[in-house]
Amino acid sequence: MMGGHHAASGAAAWIAIASTGPYAQSWYPLDSTGILIGAMATAGTALVVDWDHRHSTIANSLPPLSNVIAVGIEKASGGHRQGTHSLLGASAFVVLAAMAAQFQMVTPVGKLSIGAGLLCMFMINLAAKALNLFPKSGWITNWLFALVMAGLVTWFAPDQWGWLPLSMLTGVVVHIVGDMITVGGVPLLWPIVIKPPKFLRKSMIRGIWRPNGAFSIPLLGRAGSRREWLVLIPVSGYAMVGMGAAAWTLAQQHWPGVLAALGGVVQLP
Repeated sequence: MMGGHHAASGAAAWIAIASTGPYAQSWYPLDSTGILIGAMATAGTALVVDWDHRHSTIANSLPPLSNVIAVGIEKASGGHRQGTHSLLGASAFVVLAAMAAQFQMVTPVGKLSIGAGLLCMFMINLAAKALNLFPKSGWITNWLFALVMAGLVTWFAPDQWGWLPLSMLTGVVVHIVGDMITVGGVPLLWPIVIKPPKFLRKSMIRGIWRPNGAFSIPLLGRAGSRREWLVLIPVSGYAMVGMGAAAWTLAQQHWPGVLAALGGVVQLP
């Protein structure tokens, strides 16, 4: 599945989980801030498993730091679509997010969730890059946007830090499922590789149990196929509507305060 489609699927999954609006499951209901920032973060976590490729979108999201990390993960996981696309790899990412969410610091202005902010700095920027929010901008704009969003997460996350590991779990599951329903498949049991017996390799099961031990249910065909686009257009629309509704609610809640603050500044001598 294409990177932008992974990101859109992650955002849509988060809207379904966290929103209380129409056509949402409300399994983990959050306020509008949690829905909006969480959707952007989950769009990023839906791409994090591709950090096993030094030329992937996430590897070039916040250079040079992201590039160095990608090289290390690529070597540790055995290459692209190996360890990070497995149940073990997914578990490792969720544990990382849970640890980051608990790294908080008490300051004169209150408790700040430093770990969540740093992790979301990567995730939200990655989503912005994959979705082409800044198509004509370079890496400096990416860093600025990431720092602003990380600041918002750092400020708002302490009272509801549990959403971060859930966001990571949602994103990596969405990504792995997305790759599983294309012809390439994923090595779910990595580092254990169980290849199909030779007498089955020319049967109908070949498309499901790949000769390299990967599992595939190729409903969408090859990555970027017409079937993939037909499925992801409504999924992307659902994500945009959910995020737009959350943004509108936030604007209604905070716009009067912003206007009052601006009015006070204008009246100053």
